[in-house]
Amino acid sequence: MRLKVIGSAAGGGFPQWNCNDRLNRLAREQGVGERTQSSLAASADGNGWVLFNASPDIRQQISKTPELQPAAEAPLRSTPIRAVVLTNADVDHVAGLLSLRERQPFAIYATGQVLAVLDANPIFNVLDRAIVPRRVLHLGDVLEICGADGQETGVRIESFAVPGKVALYLENSAMPEADFSSDSGDTIGLRITAEGCGEAFYIPGCARIDEDLCLRLEGADLLLFDGTVYTDDEMISAGVGQKTGGRMGHLAMSGEAGSIAALADVMVGRRIFIHVNNTNLVLDEHSAEHAAVREAGWEIAHDGMEIRL
Repeated sequence: MRLKVIGSAAGGGFPQWNCNDRLNRLAREQGVGERTQSSLAASADGNGWVLFNASPDIRQQISKTPELQPAAEAPLRSTPIRAVVLTNADVDHVAGLLSLRERQPFAIYATGQVLAVLDANPIFNVLDRAIVPRRVLHLGDVLEICGADGQETGVRIESFAVPGKVALYLENSAMPEADFSSDSGDTIGLRITAEGCGEAFYIPGCARIDEDLCLRLEGADLLLFDGTVYTDDEMISAGVGQKTGGRMGHLAMSGEAGSIAALADVMVGRRIFIHVNNTNLVLDEHSAEHAAVREAGWEIAHDGMEIRL
């Protein structure tokens, strides 16, 4: 099975269009470390591909990924993208669906909560359901991902709820101090496998690590995990926001309750942080934060990174 990171940043990408702090200026001025918004592609045969999340940068991501482009001998309108699996309803994970509206068959998979969000917004009706079917993910089921025509892709997934929150635009603005966290399927993690291959876990958003999640991850060949912030208060410290990582539904990398410490004793073959926010100093490869993450045995995802299992 081939896995390609086609987007490794959190919402807004890196550098973010309106951010002018040192880290974003460094990326903008030197043209290094640029990242598009979070998305992963997987293929069991190298021909048909399944996308995990459809970011607003999807056109750019396809342009940079030959495997996701029409083959030279393919019909005039075609794509190797067979399906899109959504891990939540965040803008940076669903907005790219609107760029796939040219009446090209593929399937959308998501939990009932996320599909309800799409159903409630008529703009997503540009994806004709007769051409682009929407299929419900039932938590805990092992499912063979199929294209719109029902043909199997060879990619199998198991979805499970992880602590997170509802999408930002679904929060009630009249109740800014309310608890918008969710453990019931608004945010999910995925176990991704294929026949004769190892298993990968894709968890781009997670607000807390508990014993059940640690047991689930034990022995995995690959973990792609939420790396949004290095410290919980980094947006506040950087002067670019008022929310903590926890308030946004994301667990910090560092600290006694952070993901590095919480997963330190879990046996995983390879562990990679993904969905990295533009404020996260690990994006600077010369920083102490980057060195600390590498010392702890973690990698930082970058656009174009490929893993074979």
